[in-house]
Amino acid sequence: MASKSYLSYAKRAEQHPNPVAKRLFNTAEAKKSNVVISADLTTTKELLHLADILGPYIALFKTHIDIVADFGTETVDGLKSLAAKHNFMIFEDRKFVDIGNTVQMQYHGGALRISEWAHVVNASGLAGDGIVEALAKTGTSNTFEYKRERGLLMLAEMTTKGSLATGAYTQSCIESARKHKNFVIGFVANQALNGVETVSSPSDDEDFVVFTTGVNRATKGDPLGQQYQTPEKAIAGGSDFIISGRGIYATDDPVATVKVYREEGWGAYLSRVSGSS
Repeated sequence: MASKSYLSYAKRAEQHPNPVAKRLFNTAEAKKSNVVISADLTTTKELLHLADILGPYIALFKTHIDIVADFGTETVDGLKSLAAKHNFMIFEDRKFVDIGNTVQMQYHGGALRISEWAHVVNASGLAGDGIVEALAKTGTSNTFEYKRERGLLMLAEMTTKGSLATGAYTQSCIESARKHKNFVIGFVANQALNGVETVSSPSDDEDFVVFTTGVNRATKGDPLGQQYQTPEKAIAGGSDFIISGRGIYATDDPVATVKVYREEGWGAYLSRVSGSS
């Protein structure tokens, strides 16, 4: 897989053929932040409060919207309003994994109205290429209201101990991404995937974005098998955007903490593009 992580976000935005990836890089550059907050909260009030106080310091706000017990119009309108107010994008961590017809309905329509408010979603490769094709058909259709404003990440790796998202599975995610690069913008992975051998070859303009979960400065793991790495390690390993949840919002001062993550993540990025990392 080809990633142009040695280039600045500004240069990658300038060169990238996908408008959603272009917007991601421009947002990061404008805010001097590659932080994604993972907001695993269960009420609309909590979710919107966190988005409002941390919004100025992040590039994306990641949700698990199906755990929000009182999800509704207030949730959707609030997220969209705060995203505009603080200039961040919204990433719904849905991990679609079903037959193509079902995921199309889950994504566009349904009770959660995901396509209406989430700029970025993700999918597992376990169901095969059909799921990616189905989502890409919806997201790039001329009748889709948000065409060229939505993108997909492939769940190529996971940070949980004993994860089976390795080897041939990761390879298949890359192959699907290449087939549908008009909608797939990158991967959720623990590091850059440049070393993964693939059947297909990258195009000259290939530049997939890498999001890394499990970023935490204070601990190496939790009792349920989550494994963490620091912002510096993630960025040095080729990540473009670092995802942190409890390591930020569960602290005594989430605003002060997110500023530290932003500073460390941005500093690691500057070191990488200057060639000193």
